[in-house]
Amino acid sequence: MSPLLDSLKTAFDALPASLVEANALGDARREALRDALTNGLPSSRSERWKYTPLRALAQRRFVGTAPTPRLHPAVIADIPSPRLVFVNGQLDAVLTQIAELETGLSLQPWSLAFADGVSGIAEPLERQVNHGDDAFVQLNAALSVDGALLRVATDAKITRPVHLVVIGTPAEGDLAWHLRHVIDLGENSSVTLVEHHLGNGTHRHLSNQFVHIHLQQGARLLHARLQDEDASATIIARTEAVLAADTDYRRVDLELGAAMSRHELNVHLQGERANLTSGGVLLAGGRRHVDTQLGIVHVAPDTSCDLLWRGLAAERGRAVFHGGITIRAGADGANAALSNKNLLLSNEAEIDTQPVLEIYADEVKAAHGATVGRLDESHLFYLRARGIPEAQARSLLTLAFAREALGRLLDPDLIEQLSPSLENRLASLETKQ
Repeated sequence: MSPLLDSLKTAFDALPASLVEANALGDARREALRDALTNGLPSSRSERWKYTPLRALAQRRFVGTAPTPRLHPAVIADIPSPRLVFVNGQLDAVLTQIAELETGLSLQPWSLAFADGVSGIAEPLERQVNHGDDAFVQLNAALSVDGALLRVATDAKITRPVHLVVIGTPAEGDLAWHLRHVIDLGENSSVTLVEHHLGNGTHRHLSNQFVHIHLQQGARLLHARLQDEDASATIIARTEAVLAADTDYRRVDLELGAAMSRHELNVHLQGERANLTSGGVLLAGGRRHVDTQLGIVHVAPDTSCDLLWRGLAAERGRAVFHGGITIRAGADGANAALSNKNLLLSNEAEIDTQPVLEIYADEVKAAHGATVGRLDESHLFYLRARGIPEAQARSLLTLAFAREALGRLLDPDLIEQLSPSLENRLASLETKQ
């Protein structure tokens, strides 16, 4: 057993029995932990983990809890309410603001929902426990004791964005936390959700998070995920979304921080005319390793997905992208498109991209493509010929390249809120050729 798994088993053994057994999930938790310890961490022999080695992480040890300094409210002063805030994996009741919610919106940590006897919580949690297919999913199933529970009632149109904030901050030792979030939108409802994964000070914590999303018929979800953690942190995340008929799911992911980050985004278009529009930016500078895995499955007829992802790697950074689209038998009339363009900003940087398209249905439209290259010298010449210094010209071109994905949100206020984080990270890159 690796030091990592051994330390997480110790953390599980230290959990209070009341948390382990809550909502009759005790047996499922123990089974998930057993599977994780038996199967071990994914290796390079696994196609999904081929480009993200875990040898160094496997040799590290983490603790489950430790005293966390109280954060000053100024740390998240720019994030409005309603917001649910977790610091080092634990709910921060002071920074959380969920007292006044719009009609039709329910937002609370599911640890409190368990205590209040809210119905229907265990079902999605247990379903993912039983179908976890790698150690991090199983460890999350075993060790998670909190997360966000966001529900929108049938026909409710929520006007203010909901913010889910997860902050890592220095503590006694290296921490590992495992949050599970459940997002459930009722029929013909709509909401905007913004995830903030932020760092406040230097730390080497491990964040292992799982998000389960269910859009019922006719629901609309606008979803932004900003990952801007400390440069020494490790983030493993997985999102599973199920879309019913006539739903619209639009999201953007900004992968900007952490030493190593990996995000799996799996979306099942289960109902007819379900639509997914997704974009993202992978930014790998320094020695940073960023890995994004898409698994989009068209199940029903006349479903559509439009995916636009941009990668940038500078210094000795490495970006990994897998864009998988499967059109199953019976999903006739599906329309799928994937574009993954990448910029190498230094001679030492590396980008690995793998678009995959599998079609088992008739009368479909499908296209995918990926490129890896450098800034166009003719564009640089055009800007420099107009008096713009080379460094500034490079910055302008890289920013325009990245912002194309951000524009998929189609919400000017949200784009304005997220843009500074992207611009600041791009400005910090060293673009040595």
